[in-house]
Amino acid sequence: MRKPTLYQSLKAKRRSQSLVIGVTWYTEETWAQVKATAVDPECFEASFPKWKEMAVAARRNFQRSGVLALECQINPQEFFDWCALNNQENNATARGEFEYRGCDRLSRVTPDDSHCLDRSA
Repeated sequence: MRKPTLYQSLKAKRRSQSLVIGVTWYTEETWAQVKATAVDPECFEASFPKWKEMAVAARRNFQRSGVLALECQINPQEFFDWCALNNQENNATARGEFEYRGCDRLSRVTPDDSHCLDRSA
């Protein structure tokens, strides 16, 4: 049996509950800073415009499936400090964990409250 796609899984989940997720978001400057120090720069898109195109499409797909996808702006200095404190390299795993922890508070926001969030936080 074929495994359902992420989109299909989320669409099915929508029927039973409302889901809020945080999506890592960069400005052109923060994207360049994080990519420049990454040990895995090949995991980044070739340019900021290509990354933004991908991120906007991903967020749109989540929202179409009923998932409230909120932008979580990454602060490079806070990320670098977190890496040093936690003995982590700037890699995809660390970026994901950092953003997960930073966006965790968003998972407790109801769709009605989402307009109150500071997306630059």
